[in-house]
Parts: sequence; C-alpha cells; structure tokens
Amino acid sequence: MRNFIIPIFVPHIGCPNDCVFCNQRKITGISTDIDEDDVRDKIEEYLKTIPEDNRNLEIAFFGGSFTGIELDIQKKFLDIAFSYKKRGIVNMIRISTRPDYIDSERIDILKKRGVDTIELGIQSLSSDVLKKSNRGHDRESVFKAAEMIKENDFTLGVQMMLGLPDDTEKKAIKTAKELISLNPKIARIYPTLVIKETELENDYNNGEYKPLSLEESINLCKKIIYLFEKNGINIIRVGLQPSDNIAEGKDLVAGPFHPAYRQLVESEIYYDIIVYILSDLKKNILKASEIEIEIKSKLISYISGQKRRNILRLKDQFKIDKIKLRANDDLDQEIKVYLEKNRRQIISKVFDINIIKDRLYSYLLEDDS
Repeated sequence: MRNFIIPIFVPHIGCPNDCVFCNQRKITGISTDIDEDDVRDKIEEYLKTIPEDNRNLEIAFFGGSFTGIELDIQKKFLDIAFSYKKRGIVNMIRISTRPDYIDSERIDILKKRGVDTIELGIQSLSSDVLKKSNRGHDRESVFKAAEMIKENDFTLGVQMMLGLPDDTEKKAIKTAKELISLNPKIARIYPTLVIKETELENDYNNGEYKPLSLEESINLCKKIIYLFEKNGINIIRVGLQPSDNIAEGKDLVAGPFHPAYRQLVESEIYYDIIVYILSDLKKNILKASEIEIEIKSKLISYISGQKRRNILRLKDQFKIDKIKLRANDDLDQEIKVYLEKNRRQIISKVFDINIIKDRLYSYLLEDDS
C-alpha cells in the first residue's frame, strides 16, 4: 500500500501573531489567501496524478494555523475534504495548528468533519525559548491541547524546532522528553533557519542571533531522533522541505539548510555505529588490510555518506586501505563485519544496530530534571 498526501497550504490567515522565525509566504511560496474553489481544484489536480489502486490517500491542511481560521471558513474547507472521504476517494484528513487554538468548539468542528490527525506546532517547551521566539502561547497551552486531542481519539502529531533563540542542547533534549510524555504518534523535527523578511533576520544581521551550524544541528538532531524512535514515535520529516524559495542564494539568509538534511543526520548516526563496531574490533583491525561491511541494501547510502564521506573518514581514523559495503536484505537490524588480510578472513562478527544505538545514546534517557 503506497501513501500519498494531497497538501493544501493555508497561508498566514490563521495565525494570530508573527513568530520571529516565520514568513509563511517565503516558506510555502504562497502569498495569497485561498478559497473553496482553490481547495477543490487542488484536490482534483492531485487526484489526476495519483494511481487509483493500492493507495492510502490523505488530504492535509498545512501552513498557518488551521484552527485559527475563521470558523465558517474552517467548516467549508473541511466539508470539501470530508466529501471526498465519505465517498471513499481519500482515506484520511490531517490539519496542523497552534496549541492555543485548540478548544472544545474547534475540536467538535474537526471531529464532525472527519479529521483524523492533528499536528501541533509546538517548537519548544522552554518558557524562555517560547517567549524569545514570540510564539504567543505558554507551556500549559501545549499540555492542555495535547490532552484534548487524545481524549477525542485524534492521532496526535508534534513539531519541534532546534536552535531557536535562547535554545540550548539541554533545553532541546528536555523539550523532546516532554514531547514524548504527550505520547504522540508522529513527529517532525526542523532546524531553525533565518528567512528573509523575518524578525530573526534582523536579529541575525544585528549579531543578536547565531544559528546552529550544519554540523551542530546534525549532532543535536541525531540525539532527538534517538529519543523519539526509542519511544516508538514515527518521525515523518526531518528538515524543511526544499522549495523554489528555500534554497541557497534565495530567501534563505543563514542556518543549517541542506536539501538532503535527513540523510545527513541518518548518515551521522550510522557513522557513530560503524566507529563503535570498528573500535570494538581494533586489535584485529591492526592485522587486517580490508574491511567488508554487510547490511540491508537501503542502509548502504547512510553508511557510505554523501560522496563517500563516511568511508573516507573511517579509512583515515582506522588506517585501513579498503572498506567495502555489501547488500544483504536477509539482514534486518544487524550488521556483519568481516576483516580480511590477503583475501583471508581474520574474523567475522554480527552486531545488532539497536543495541549499539542504546550503548551510544542511552545516556540521553537518564532523568536529568
């Protein structure tokens, strides 16, 4: 079963204030409001491109804050989406919104019109960070909204940002743990970017804000990913999706942007794993001239890294001439490592990926409150 999303971007009309990092027009590439005809046309346009068989189809209202839109407009947009769901053309409906725009009246509107998933743009649970980012809501709004969403049997999603003003690694990890306590099913993780025509751009130009470097954001993000995955949360996006506007030399001013950001983060996790394995085998590596790593095919690119960066780093660190990667789809969460010299096997050993991740990152699970 293939999953498809029909994204409908609702611009800034639902948001009550301007967060320091936000310029929805720049981020989404949409500068005008939408109406019912736009919603219906967008759905029909996507349906023409999506195969009719073996599919799971979802209409998703992104951008702005959906439940902050005038209630009558919410109802009209959702009625259109719900009509497709009732006819069996789509399977699910999703909206994203702010925590302070969830209440019993809005929940009732969403419930009656077939909404399945509500994503909360939480970004941080540090009071200092929320205030400095001009989020316009407090911590308690988040907990209250999340509880109301779960009580009414919606799927809860959370969105978190790394590197906001006044944020630190310690605060980010604490936010991640508190988000886990909300028991969400899905999550998105975004590094903070400096976008044109935002307050954050002014702060950056004035030297009052320093974004995370790409390396800093990757090293923090891999820890957040570990915490979420360890607790069974499905991470559906890492990093802002590239667009015509969000790219180097366009509306991106500064910050840790990369068009394959998630792959960079996952590659760094697997680099840590291979370093751990080879360190465990270090005495035998001194005798070897070649290392062969056998792993599931879809993980090979993560171990290799972009432009074979990880392989080059590993060769340099362990002073080995040859490192080969070989696909074995009979493996699941295992890595087989062979050490050879002059085509003769010195040693072979199997490692469990999840056990190694725990050994590398389980300190993050400790209670540091």
